[in-house]
Amino acid sequence: MPALVDSHCHLDFPDFDGEHAALIARAREAGVTRMVTICTKLREEPKVRAIAEAHAEVFYAAGTHPMSVASEPMARIEDLVALSRHPKFVGIGESGLDYHYTAESAEAQQVSLRVHIEAARRTGLPLIIHARDADDDMARILTDEHRAGPYSCVMHCFSSGAALAEAALTLGFYLSMSGIAAFPKSHELRAIFAAAPLDRILVETDSPYLAPPPHRGRRNEPAYTAHTAAAGAELFGLSKEDFAAATTANFDRLFAKAASWAQAA
Repeated sequence: MPALVDSHCHLDFPDFDGEHAALIARAREAGVTRMVTICTKLREEPKVRAIAEAHAEVFYAAGTHPMSVASEPMARIEDLVALSRHPKFVGIGESGLDYHYTAESAEAQQVSLRVHIEAARRTGLPLIIHARDADDDMARILTDEHRAGPYSCVMHCFSSGAALAEAALTLGFYLSMSGIAAFPKSHELRAIFAAAPLDRILVETDSPYLAPPPHRGRRNEPAYTAHTAAAGAELFGLSKEDFAAATTANFDRLFAKAASWAQAA
């Protein structure tokens, strides 16, 4: 079976302490041969970097999560650019807007988002976006910034509305399918993915969160990318092999630095 990629996980979270080797072995057995672990607070970047350095299968990205903007120092473009020089640093973020839990910091989140966009623009690395209950502002900022200068982007764990999906796809961005898309009641979300071009779809776990069936309600992990990919294959009317090949090719196109490193290795 073609290799799958977990394009977004959080291996530095305490849920996985002491388990990285076993976790990666289980992922490999499930066909998940690469994963991108995401740093959500820049002060924790050394810990996330160390995980990527210790395991050939792991790459990493870093940024300030929108829910942490109010409690963390504002990210600086030059700091993100400096981090990007590491050979296994492959993306900017996650950044974005979250008005569900942290609407009181909306203005600061928007400033932070624009900082991350400029860093993505300068480095040529993909921007990794978190969006929740902020569809209108998210579409406006992403579009306005893209007019100012192009950049690449993935809408991580996409679970927003059809209008934001259309805006992102129009800009040439990618939508990432998490375990939410496999939940039985996610009919509207599956319809949004089904209407998207196959060459703009990634898969992820966002582990330790959002485990897909049959593990829903328990800790998620990169191996479970295979369950989400199986749901995606059914949605697109493809074999598991063809869907895996397509989403892996999409990952390699967007995360070209990770693809180049893997080939060199």
